[in-house]
Amino acid sequence: MNAAPLPPDDTAHPPFKTPPPIFNARCMACWLMASVLVLIVASFISLDLKWAQVFSLESLRRMGRFVGELLVPATDMKFLVRLIVASAETLAMSALGTVLAAIFGLLLALPASRTHADDRALARQPTRLVLNALRSVPELVWAALLLISAGLGPFAGTVALAVHTTGVLGRLFAEAIENALPGPAFALRVQGVAKGRVFLYATLPQIVPQLLSYTLYRWENNIRAAAVLGVVGAGGLGQMLAFHLGLFQMSETSSILIAMILLVTMVDFGSYLLRRALMG
Repeated sequence: MNAAPLPPDDTAHPPFKTPPPIFNARCMACWLMASVLVLIVASFISLDLKWAQVFSLESLRRMGRFVGELLVPATDMKFLVRLIVASAETLAMSALGTVLAAIFGLLLALPASRTHADDRALARQPTRLVLNALRSVPELVWAALLLISAGLGPFAGTVALAVHTTGVLGRLFAEAIENALPGPAFALRVQGVAKGRVFLYATLPQIVPQLLSYTLYRWENNIRAAAVLGVVGAGGLGQMLAFHLGLFQMSETSSILIAMILLVTMVDFGSYLLRRALMG
């Protein structure tokens, strides 16, 4: 007696699914990209971009003359001595501002993070609001406010860098704490270990490479920011740049820009070596 034929196995060959309609909610990514393109086109239309004037023969001639003057840096010994002192001042401002920001950023990151699912974290939102406020105000504004009370010099620039960078690093540190593996911390909590010791022995060892990476990256950014802060009188290379560029002394300006490039390159290379050493 022949057995009855088995029904077709739909799982082996699933039915063909047609693409979702263009107005279907599953095509929201398409509409999102289309919206971004519309915004880009609208930006070009709304802005008064004078492309013809920028690329005119007269403009290109002026830019060429400007670049040609920058290609001849100043080499006067008295100027180079002042340049070295200003470079050291800028480096010190950026380093001290970053160290202070890393310390206070970590202190604020602890209440700004939820360490485990049962953590009520009552101070999380208020602390994150403080961090948002600190990093939303640009360094130039902080420096201008501090110059009123502290006067001209690198002190105002250092504190301005520290305040702004505290907001940036605090948020990054808080995200790193929340993304740490929960297993080691849970093992200590069930044994009744205090919250502070749980963080020191379970969470902190996991996130130290991230914290150092974020801090080194912000140090590189703060070198450039410290140079800009000098424009408002906060000392360092920026103050020299504002002075000589304002007088259209292109040779001195060229030397200052070269010093800025060397500083950023040096810090970038040092950060690379430190990351390699940490990785093993």
